[in-house]
Amino acid sequence: MIRFALGVLLAASLTLTGCQEPERTSAGQGYPAGPVTMTAGANPGSGFDITIRAVVEALEKEHIVDVPLPVENRPGNSGADFLATMVERYKGDENQVSVTSLSMMMNELLGKSTYGYDDVTMIARLITEYYVVVTRLDSPYNNLDDVMSGIKADPKGVVVGAANDDQAPFDLLVAAAGGDASTINYVPFEGGGDQIKALESGEISVAIGGVSEFVDLLSAGTLQPLGVLSEERLPGLDAPTAREQGLDVTLSNWRGLYGPPEMPQAAVEYWQDALGKMVESPTWKQIAKDRHFTTTFMVGDEFQAFLEETQADVKQALAL
Repeated sequence: MIRFALGVLLAASLTLTGCQEPERTSAGQGYPAGPVTMTAGANPGSGFDITIRAVVEALEKEHIVDVPLPVENRPGNSGADFLATMVERYKGDENQVSVTSLSMMMNELLGKSTYGYDDVTMIARLITEYYVVVTRLDSPYNNLDDVMSGIKADPKGVVVGAANDDQAPFDLLVAAAGGDASTINYVPFEGGGDQIKALESGEISVAIGGVSEFVDLLSAGTLQPLGVLSEERLPGLDAPTAREQGLDVTLSNWRGLYGPPEMPQAAVEYWQDALGKMVESPTWKQIAKDRHFTTTFMVGDEFQAFLEETQADVKQALAL
């Protein structure tokens, strides 16, 4: 049995350059007074993008935040590039918020980023989401066994689309099937939107990512799910689990929001309060249902303990 603590194991439980420095203000009464930039450090259609836009939609529709919340996409190395921007350019800024996930930990531990969660201001954990393996409808692969057999027979012949931080779950599937994860032919992508295009063009054979990145096309029947890495089938999604198919791998990812280092405490508390109201709102609950998000809201000491425990788990898993 193979299990891996990618964020939460629910089954067991562009560096920016510029001449001008951003304007600094002091959060306090009347905050926020103007626009707060909400950034996804990945392409449109990625898990980061879907999450930050869901947050903005809920905050605006529920009138929890009434200042503009422009969304920007700053792709690069699964969020590592914009993380560097937050640390190096926006220190102390109150009007910058970004989304992150397990990838922040993976990037740091694998040496792809010099920064991690302790270099910025972690605001709140929002959701947990399962991984899913998908392919196009005319694919020769109809289940995970077909894919694993194909990799064993001809590793280069099965091209797997995965963001850098989504490769670890697929590695574990191959290992669970008795294969050699070091032989997998990966093509890295910044998110589901790019993976879908690559599937449609035939550039890749299968893709792995968060359920929310593929759920619209899975529900429409224009993508084929090969296996979801959950303990049981997810309600409203006609996808078999990996466990059903003899691969005992149950994996999930977490996502949350962070701000720059030394973000004013008043701004942090504002966002924690706003997000706490948001996750209880009808708009957010509908989005979570539609996107197959599991809301796992955390702030403060509880969130910090989760981050420390998860980082230790991932470090141990990567050392195996």
